[in-house]
Amino acid sequence: MRSLLVHLVVSALLLLLVGQFVTGIHFTGFGAALLAALVLGIVNFLVRPILILVTLPITILTLGLFLIVINALMLMLTSAFVPGFKVDGFVSALLAGVLLGLFNLVVSALMHRRGGDNRRL
Repeated sequence: MRSLLVHLVVSALLLLLVGQFVTGIHFTGFGAALLAALVLGIVNFLVRPILILVTLPITILTLGLFLIVINALMLMLTSAFVPGFKVDGFVSALLAGVLLGLFNLVVSALMHRRGGDNRRL
């Protein structure tokens, strides 16, 4: 449970960071970012797999690049449900999705490296 809460807070902080870089992403505060991180996680769990399956031919043709579009759509869907979180348009969502993916990759790599130092054989 603690790990889930840490992941949620880190995701909210990353969303706020993305909002600083992409001008079309707006938050009213940390609470909105926290709620957006929670809703984004739920949307990614429930809706994203269905979209990936439906768009599989396009994803294969684009060598996986269409997944960036799906990430943008997930951000736009999240903004429709979360008060205090606004995405101005598709281009903003696209840029935010790419940045969020990169930031998540960096944070995951840092957390796994840190976790790997504490493990014993």
